Amino acid sequence: MKAPGQEADDMIRNNFIKRSALFTLLLVFLLASLIAGVSIGAVSIPPSEVIRILFSHIPGFDSYLTAGLSPEHETIILTMRSPRVVLVALVGAGLALAGATFQGIFRNPMADPYVIGVSSGAALGAVISILVQSIGHIPFYFATPAFAFVFAVVTILVVYSLARVGGKAPVMTLLLAGIAVSSLLSALVSLCMFFSGNQLHQVVFWLMGGFSGRGWDYIYIFIPYGMVGATVIFIYARELNAMLLGEEPAQHLGVEVERVKRRLLIAAALLTGACVSVSGLIGFVGLVIPHIVRMLFGPDHRTLLPAAALIGAVFLLVADILARVVIAPSELPVGIVTALIGGPFFIYLLRRQKNSMF
Repeated sequence: MKAPGQEADDMIRNNFIKRSALFTLLLVFLLASLIAGVSIGAVSIPPSEVIRILFSHIPGFDSYLTAGLSPEHETIILTMRSPRVVLVALVGAGLALAGATFQGIFRNPMADPYVIGVSSGAALGAVISILVQSIGHIPFYFATPAFAFVFAVVTILVVYSLARVGGKAPVMTLLLAGIAVSSLLSALVSLCMFFSGNQLHQVVFWLMGGFSGRGWDYIYIFIPYGMVGATVIFIYARELNAMLLGEEPAQHLGVEVERVKRRLLIAAALLTGACVSVSGLIGFVGLVIPHIVRMLFGPDHRTLLPAAALIGAVFLLVADILARVVIAPSELPVGIVTALIGGPFFIYLLRRQKNSMF
């Protein structure tokens, strides 16, 4: 018969092995999804050629493995598909990470960037940018991502200010303020659409979310703000675990709840703003993926956050591939695909898990 200490050590070892195996499997899925995303398209390129072309740009790689590569395929891979799939993976990881953070802060499995109003703020900024450029005939290439990002960050600051009561921002008040502001911003977006005239198609297409025509420049837009937001979130993973117990228990454990909450909200808003600014509105990633991760890895944010980022990246890569092939050579907005996949799956999760998510 094993001693209690040995049983605990065995349990820890088994959990570590299980989680390591799952993370390894997720990394394999991510790599396969990236290669598939580059390979599949109007011009189909064999995965083996994709790998050879990508390796051909590694300094010192043996030239005999890269001989006979198609220059046309190389151009398609390096200038069109590679930046797109990298951006898709970054946005999927970012939205899932932001969703897990919002759910941890609010201790509510229904919380996501849409509920708190960040996505609606970004949408309003993008729509205003599109209309201003059309009315003023000002061709500012990065105006739409810039407006979307700024409005997303401003929205979270407004929500936090409205929710403050006596120097604190209670979770329930924050949630209600977010819902109220989100509803107002959505109404303003609809109003802008009503007066958009000839720009209605462009506005609607952006609101549906997608990655058509995205190049390396969009990745450069995303990286500074997305990486800052993600880094802050990972730093406060332990504090998020404590806050799951409630604000008062977290304070007893030494967590400065209001300071941590404020920093996490701003970090998640930065991350969401960076995602929405380069992709448009893509729903269900930040809502569904954290649920899947809790089922696989449990509620510990030190594991949940990186796992959510990996699964979010794989999920959106698969959705983007489907968006490109379902009605090829035309392309569906990715936001429609994520809603069609995520909606029924989320209903299934709700029926199966009910109130056991937290």
